Amino acid sequence: MFDLNKKEKPFTSFSGFGGGGLGLSGGVTKQLTYVDDVFSTYLYKGTSSSQSINNGIDLAGEGGLVWIKGRAPTGWQHILVDTERGATKYLMTNATTGEQAAPNTVPSFSSTGFATGSDNQVSYSSETAGFASWTFRKQKGFLDIVTYTGNDTAGRTVAHNLGSVPGMIIVKYIGGTSDWRVYHRSTGNTKILALNTADAAQTYGHWNNTTPTSTHFTLGDSSTVNGSGRTFVAYVFAHDNTQFGTDGDESIIKCGSYTGNGGTNEINLGFEAQWLIIKDSSSATNWFLVNNMMGANSVVADESSVEVDNSYGFDGFKSTGFAVKSNNNNFNGSGHTYIYMAIRRPHKPPELATEVFNVIASDSPRTAVQRPEKVDMYWFTKTGGFSDNLQVADRVRGFQSTSTNGDNAYTTPTIFTNSTNQERTSGNAIVQQDWSGGPFVTGVSSGNTFLNYMFKRAPGFFDIVTYTGNLTARTINHNLSAIPELVIVKNRTDTGGASWSTWTSYLPEGYALLLNDIQQGIDRGTQYWNTNSTFTTTTFGLGNQPPTNQNNHNFVGYLFASLAGISKIGTYSGNTGYNVNVDCGFAAGARFVMIKRTDAEVTGTNSSGWYLWDTARGIESGNDPYLLINKTDSQVTNTDYIDPLSTGFTVTSSAPSSLNVSGGTYLFLAIA
Repeated sequence: MFDLNKKEKPFTSFSGFGGGGLGLSGGVTKQLTYVDDVFSTYLYKGTSSSQSINNGIDLAGEGGLVWIKGRAPTGWQHILVDTERGATKYLMTNATTGEQAAPNTVPSFSSTGFATGSDNQVSYSSETAGFASWTFRKQKGFLDIVTYTGNDTAGRTVAHNLGSVPGMIIVKYIGGTSDWRVYHRSTGNTKILALNTADAAQTYGHWNNTTPTSTHFTLGDSSTVNGSGRTFVAYVFAHDNTQFGTDGDESIIKCGSYTGNGGTNEINLGFEAQWLIIKDSSSATNWFLVNNMMGANSVVADESSVEVDNSYGFDGFKSTGFAVKSNNNNFNGSGHTYIYMAIRRPHKPPELATEVFNVIASDSPRTAVQRPEKVDMYWFTKTGGFSDNLQVADRVRGFQSTSTNGDNAYTTPTIFTNSTNQERTSGNAIVQQDWSGGPFVTGVSSGNTFLNYMFKRAPGFFDIVTYTGNLTARTINHNLSAIPELVIVKNRTDTGGASWSTWTSYLPEGYALLLNDIQQGIDRGTQYWNTNSTFTTTTFGLGNQPPTNQNNHNFVGYLFASLAGISKIGTYSGNTGYNVNVDCGFAAGARFVMIKRTDAEVTGTNSSGWYLWDTARGIESGNDPYLLINKTDSQVTNTDYIDPLSTGFTVTSSAPSSLNVSGGTYLFLAIA
């Protein structure tokens, strides 16, 4: 049976039902393609020897481009290797030199990525911040790569297989010294830019004053794009081709422009970006390359320098695009024109819960436990009690915020579930992200078991948004692709104390919980949340009061939904003296269970709160350790309040009234 919740890759639809493919009279199936299939940012540590980079991109079968840059402290060249010219030969965007033969850079491509050799430019072991690699797969509507021989004749056309009108074309003469030439749809067919320089756009006839088509681009007689007998490579990028995603109607790449305003400037793409290249086309300013694996840091495509921090003006990726700030020419000079190419963040529906959630117990607080591209939110705590229980860091607020010191890890804004304090970026117990091993914590004493919870954003499961409050009832965009069932919001900048405001569809309209408190669901009217009708597949609603919408304060929101076989949010009713089986529809039980009583506050020895169990410590038939994430207490180990159930979990008859009493209502979040 075809499971619509799993959204299996080989099929999209049947003809007559909106997507083409296999008709009722037979035919071929149409394969779904996501940005995850054609683009990857992959951070790795150099070893000064060869290694395989397995990023899930099929270069051997489909072809494509690999772009590698050392991050710090050395600052190596930008290395570009593609399947059309072949492995072992590279170009450099920060240089005019032609193709270089180097068998120890990228010696081979594979069906799951590529290999690096021992060349220091791609594998230097003393590059303590490691290397960033960006892989672009050839795909109609995304990228084509062509090589051609120039003829020095104006009006010459070059065929491409992009299948749509290009938004950006990057051309390089590979046989010798020459500038990189760039066509961008926003500067038009009469202007050029040079990827290897900071120069503003110049008026020349390189494109023969002719706009590219879905099958060809046209050249003038310039030697840098059409010199007679010269061999060129062209990277042809699409713009806003809507053929991707589950319904085959999503765009994953856009090439556009915006005008700087010298202040806060949010650019609406219609999707959240993960990778950008930006250039001030109106003045001499560098080409900046930004991606969400490096936080708000960027590298300069026309220089070999180390990456720079967000003081240069990038202000983060947003649910509908990206933001820039400050009045400088790098990203947002007032009145300046900026061109960009933006690639959508990963959004492929998961098929297994292990793709989007993991929990690991470790003996060392500095243990890197998961590849960084698999972690969008990170929870950390100690089983022996923790004043900063439970630490929350996420990619949207930035797993990294500095890089020029050459360290291999970066301070991250962190907030705590038991606290009303603002987010913190210094002091003890700081979350950092390793170049290849994901997040970890420093400044925590040993002698405890350390718990690491890692969540990845995915359609139907989990999303993260940030926004600035304005004390006006409104809606906030999100990319959950489902109606949220649980929304948790925290004020990041309030120094006077701000609770974790929590909304769930399983409480009456206007009610709220507090993640940092035992409070039962309380009617807040429209103070915290807008009406339930504003919680849709694309938005959630805020009230007009400070807890969720304080004017000029920064907030973060975490959104969860039920996804068949992966996650389940709901409620159960207690039954004093009896076990309560909670069927989540899972195949092999829950690995994560969080429970909160919503109809009453229980105090005393059975003090109520937000209970947390996980399989790293044990969800078994005997005693099961639990934590209260709204408290600093050590875990409790001598109770048997929860048992395994193949389809979810069981709340036992011995559980207290904060978990199981007749007449009690209990909210839960479970992950398979």
